[in-house]
Amino acid sequence: MLTEPITTLRSGTVSVSREVRQTMALSRSDLSMQHPGSDVESRAWLQRLRSDGHERDQARRALRELLLRAARFELDRRSTPLPHLRGGDREDLAQQSADDALLAILAKLEDFRGEARFTTWAYKFALLEAAVTLRRLAWQGREIPLEAEHWGLIADLGSSPEQGAETSELIAAIRQAIEDALTPHQRQILVAITLNDVPIDVLSERLSTTRGALYKTLHDARRKLRTYLAAQGFAIESFESDTP
Repeated sequence: MLTEPITTLRSGTVSVSREVRQTMALSRSDLSMQHPGSDVESRAWLQRLRSDGHERDQARRALRELLLRAARFELDRRSTPLPHLRGGDREDLAQQSADDALLAILAKLEDFRGEARFTTWAYKFALLEAAVTLRRLAWQGREIPLEAEHWGLIADLGSSPEQGAETSELIAAIRQAIEDALTPHQRQILVAITLNDVPIDVLSERLSTTRGALYKTLHDARRKLRTYLAAQGFAIESFESDTP
């Protein structure tokens, strides 16, 4: 639960606050020399967020305002597939996404390297949190499919008649490799993410694990499939990426 100084921002506020203007107006002589490669405004944000008392609380409120605007933008952009999502519900999701993004940023301030503006770096946290929130909402109450449902569709994707036999042979080999080379857990994770399009953050929540653990499982499963298929003489380009 966020403390009151962070969250006391009126719902619906979109104008740039006095705290934001103060941060942007800080003179170069007032800035910390940490992260010397970053721009003036970014160093001002870092200084104020690392300070104590009222100055820090003002900076957090100003940052949350920017995050809230970003979250609202992303929710508006992505909420078309969810027509039942009403305005009040969307605002609640935006507030939640801004809170989660703020906590993530405060925990990772030391990761900021000045390769982009601080506001650009922070903005991405809000976009990610809003996207994750909507994906979880879209899958709420739905069963997670852990068995392959679309093998037939895979064989039809972009295949010409000349490629049909070769594609069918490869699909059969992949199915056999999934059955023979993978553990039951690896098989479930690979099928859910790569074949049934279950978002990895939704799957991690349902299975009470982390995204990192699922990425590791997915990486190991793909490595086993590459080895198995290579031994069978098949092309394996589709298993080269470790990102679902």
